[in-house]
Amino acid sequence: MKFLPNLYLRQSLVFWLFLVAPVVPILAQEVNTYQTPPKPLADLVTVPPTPRVSVSDKTQVMLILEQAAAPSIAELAQPELRLAGLRMNPANNGPTRTRYITGIKIKKLSGKEEVALKGLPAQPQISNVQWSPDETRFAFTNATDNQIELYLADVATATARKVGNLALNSVLGSPFYWVSDGKSLIVKTIPAGRPPTVTPSRVPAGPTTQENLGRKSQAPTYQDLLKNPSDEQQFIYYATSQIMRVGLDGQATPIGKPGIIASADPSPDGKYVLVETFHTPFSYLVPVYRFPLITEVYTIAGALVKTLNDSPLQDYIPYTPDGAPTGPRDFNWRADAPASVYYTVAQDKGDPKVKVDIRDKVYLVEVPFTGEPKEIYAAQYRFENFAWGSETVALAHEQWWQTRKAITKVVNPGTWQATTLFDRSYEDRYTDPGEPDMKHNQFGRPVLNLLANDQVLMLNNLGASPEGDRPFVSLLNLKTKQAKQLWRSAAPYLERPISVLDAGKQVILTTRETPSENPNYFMRSLKGRSKPVQVTSFAHPYPQLKNVQKQQLRYKRADGVELTAMLYLPAGYKKSQGPLPTFLWAYPAEFKSKDAAGQVSGSPYQFNRISYWGAAAFVTMGYAILDNASIPIVGEGDKEPNDTYVEQLVSSAKAAVEEGVRLGVVDSTRIGVGGHSYGAFMTANLLSYSRMFKAGIARSGAYNRTLTPFGFQNEQRTYWQAPEVYNRMSPFMNADKMKTPLLLIHGEADNNTGTYPIQSERYFNALKGFGATTRLVLLPYESHGYTAKESLLHMLYEMNTWLDRYVKNAKTNATLTGQAK
Repeated sequence: MKFLPNLYLRQSLVFWLFLVAPVVPILAQEVNTYQTPPKPLADLVTVPPTPRVSVSDKTQVMLILEQAAAPSIAELAQPELRLAGLRMNPANNGPTRTRYITGIKIKKLSGKEEVALKGLPAQPQISNVQWSPDETRFAFTNATDNQIELYLADVATATARKVGNLALNSVLGSPFYWVSDGKSLIVKTIPAGRPPTVTPSRVPAGPTTQENLGRKSQAPTYQDLLKNPSDEQQFIYYATSQIMRVGLDGQATPIGKPGIIASADPSPDGKYVLVETFHTPFSYLVPVYRFPLITEVYTIAGALVKTLNDSPLQDYIPYTPDGAPTGPRDFNWRADAPASVYYTVAQDKGDPKVKVDIRDKVYLVEVPFTGEPKEIYAAQYRFENFAWGSETVALAHEQWWQTRKAITKVVNPGTWQATTLFDRSYEDRYTDPGEPDMKHNQFGRPVLNLLANDQVLMLNNLGASPEGDRPFVSLLNLKTKQAKQLWRSAAPYLERPISVLDAGKQVILTTRETPSENPNYFMRSLKGRSKPVQVTSFAHPYPQLKNVQKQQLRYKRADGVELTAMLYLPAGYKKSQGPLPTFLWAYPAEFKSKDAAGQVSGSPYQFNRISYWGAAAFVTMGYAILDNASIPIVGEGDKEPNDTYVEQLVSSAKAAVEEGVRLGVVDSTRIGVGGHSYGAFMTANLLSYSRMFKAGIARSGAYNRTLTPFGFQNEQRTYWQAPEVYNRMSPFMNADKMKTPLLLIHGEADNNTGTYPIQSERYFNALKGFGATTRLVLLPYESHGYTAKESLLHMLYEMNTWLDRYVKNAKTNATLTGQAK
């Protein structure tokens, strides 16, 4: 007790000293404002985007869709609700973070005139552009501050008008669907009489509880989930809609009752509507698309015909690409029949570990939906979809991720007999046969564009080859399985087939580009040698960078796997000037075959689209860029790719660097590395396990794999099955190995599975604890991809400053080792 007065005295002195002492900040925090990078980088953000197009296959009319530039941070700062895996605007019941269309022009493919669409609001925010079944009209939505409006445009007069005064609900995807007669639409609207707002109670009725009674439920780390009953109230309020049949004059008739409508798809003949509705009980572990779902058929007049299925909460699907729900799933209309519904049922309980000969069966229910479902297809792998064609021809697709196998079969819908057309590895890009040409039938539904003798034109968007991508068009006979190549892209262009304008005359629409020419659309006849006819004339978005040099590199890593990278060099650069500081950018990919991993990707004739998003932008700052350097992680046979992830990662990067050094353009003592998402994870591992780089930039990555314990990327083993793999691959667990400056950038509102912002925050703290040179930049309101102009400019500023400090001006006495620690 004799020490008590002294204790009180010391406390009193501290108290009075605190009152009289000058105020000194305890923590020094940098005062931040948005910064702008040098003009060559900033110009890449502010340049207007090249328009998108939509082409009618019946009238040969093109819509030129002018895209909005990057929004301001003020737009991203508007109120946003994050519920059940969705991000929604509570003011207008639409999605947030939408890149809108700001203008539409109509152009006939055979002419030169582009007519601006009249009748648009003053500052349009357009999305959901959909052609009518006869393609003489198109509909779209316009977002205002307080509602989503429906608009209808007439192609002949190039005039748009608002349809009625409807307030659409697009929280759960497309808010409208054309009926096949083209005279009405099925629309999801905000229910009449809905209260103007919902005010959930801030006083809880009790704790939030969850329970599991011995059932395995290995869910990934979903974000923006429901957390409590208050969230449930808000979700129900904003996600509930009323289905309406709306005529072109705006007259509306309700169908069914209000509900959390996932989709409302009219039948091909326009007499029925297939409605899917989410309902309780909700989950706090999985997003909305795993909630209980009831599937019903209504007449177009609004009467319930049949309840086809009521699926329970799907919170136990195996966390693997080959996993599937138990029970019926994926209900769809048969595109070539008036009103027939088909769906799939897993035969292995959705678990790929169960050994069965048939994984999925497909069933058909025909109008009037009173008969027993008919089995129409049995899939060896996981059933993907049908491409319907005629009464005697359809194509069925199935695949299995674990083996990378894909099967396409020709099915006769008259007998449901099936014969194999393709049985291949979908990793093998060189043997990809392409996609069949589709046309819109009398119902406005896409079906196979079948020619004489069951032939179909095959379009290939890649045409991968040892010379690089060379897209082609071939004519495939579905009976004989023989293909005849009709045309293929050739140097000095990269030309891609987009659609078939006239299958009989073999006239197609393509895009054509060169390294210095922006992609534009052309009409090309596959018969004869006539020159293609140019349809659009989109200008070069940044002519000041027209002379940037590009070269496709091909080289091998130590184990013999062939690799590729795209090398960018500054305009006017000559090797006589000496090697340059270099920035390598990549994203690892997993393969089951070394041959597939070594296939050439990309084309030397592709347009030099110097985007602000990757590394190529920094060619403007005097760097050599090794862009899209292939980093294959191969696990052949029963081997797991990630068991040797680190070794393959370092070896691939080392091979890219050494090739650049061999060419005399890469300064081995001044190299930086970077990546986004899984590329950020790669970057942190490269810096942890090698010393070939002077600095790294990691954006929106995941660094602690114990936070994704039930698998990540394509790793299917859990943490408890392969703890040594998770620990070795986790940069967080190896923070003590980091000796290289690392810049971490992350969106504060990242909703991508596995890449919570806490991944960067905790990794930064770990690095700081070991004295590493590191910097953490959190971008307000940004998600996994950054969209605001201020954010993009600041991202480039941070990256350029980091590279300038630690790469371009790094000491030059280091040597390339590339050795794993």
